[in-house]
Amino acid sequence: MRVGNKMNRGGEDEPALGEADAHGYRRPLPGFSTNAPLPSANDPGRQGFSSQPALRNGMDRIPAEAEARRLPDLGIAIKSIIAFWLLYIGLITLRAVVLQYENFWDMLARRAAATIVGATITFLVYLALRPARGASLNTYAAVAAALCLPACLLFSSFNYYIFYIFAPLDSTLEEMSSMKAMQWTPLEIALRSIAESALSWYFIFAAWAAFFVASSYARQLRAADRRAGVLAREAQEAQLRALRYQINPHFLFNTLNSLSSLILSQRTDTAEQMLMNLSTFFRATLSADPTADVPLEEEIKLQRLYLDIEQIRFPQRLTVEVNIPPPLLGAQVPILILQPIVENAVKYGVAKSKKPVTIRISAYEEAGRLHLKVKDDGDAPPPEGEGGTGVGLRNVCERLDARYGSRAGCLYGTDPDGGYTVHLFMPVVRDD
Repeated sequence: MRVGNKMNRGGEDEPALGEADAHGYRRPLPGFSTNAPLPSANDPGRQGFSSQPALRNGMDRIPAEAEARRLPDLGIAIKSIIAFWLLYIGLITLRAVVLQYENFWDMLARRAAATIVGATITFLVYLALRPARGASLNTYAAVAAALCLPACLLFSSFNYYIFYIFAPLDSTLEEMSSMKAMQWTPLEIALRSIAESALSWYFIFAAWAAFFVASSYARQLRAADRRAGVLAREAQEAQLRALRYQINPHFLFNTLNSLSSLILSQRTDTAEQMLMNLSTFFRATLSADPTADVPLEEEIKLQRLYLDIEQIRFPQRLTVEVNIPPPLLGAQVPILILQPIVENAVKYGVAKSKKPVTIRISAYEEAGRLHLKVKDDGDAPPPEGEGGTGVGLRNVCERLDARYGSRAGCLYGTDPDGGYTVHLFMPVVRDD
């Protein structure tokens, strides 16, 4: 019979359960081998992601959201371009009708062509503006103003071509003849006409650019506000969760110390009762959402469950009185908001006192606020930095501030009648 080792299937010795192998394991792990010739969890990977074409191609694809970001504010651009140029052709046509211009239908066809070209040029301005979208508002506006210069010159050139070269009207021919009489060359006539009309068209393009930049920037601000709101809510929830989870380790540490004392003193029945109460308490609290509110009645039940645990430690010294008006039992409060306060009352008021101590939990409503008081008539807790940590009470105040802001608060200190009192107030919220 071999002691300390056993044979594996291959006939080699394998460490027994009580021995550590070369890698520190106390027993062989199924599927893992410490033999070099066999595959092991410690072996380097033989195949990386780069050798998997299907996976690589899937990871290289650009999500639909990224595709959409390639043309930011496209909806605003298209709608504003259509609106501006429809307004242009509508006004220019209305003027022609009112003034009874000759060749109305011929001119209308050319204006329609000019409108289509103008809208196309405006869309090109939008495309050229995309790289500057992430810049400051001043830079964004300056780039838009600069882009309007070539846009208006390009449009003026097209406008000159269809009205002065392609099929000029009689009035246009007379205008050009008078210019030629002044010994102007065709190039000078074209440049002057384009320059004069470009100045007017610049303000049309600039008006659209100003509207688009303002709308785009406003949309970015709204999106930033929404993201900031989401992040603020997530940060508040994270803060509430962090503050909430600071409670249980402190309470668990104290209770385990008490259990240890009971077991060492051979009080097993009492220790078993305390352990069952502790299990019930944690099952009720850890399954709840740390950011949720609970009815005050449920909060009081949790505190009574905790105090039942402590009354096992101090059967002759701890008395509990609860005075909650029935109409307030349904008021919503942050879960375990009273836990650190009640725990401090036990820790400093009961544990350090040689006389019987009564812990009183009361509530009342005043001016739309719920007031909660936890008072003990034992010894006052030591000042912060002189034996008391103040973590529990600070935790409560921070949770109330994170949950209600300036609408809630904490008051605490030595009671004139002896002992210590903590007074919480918060808005009355009922789950109707």
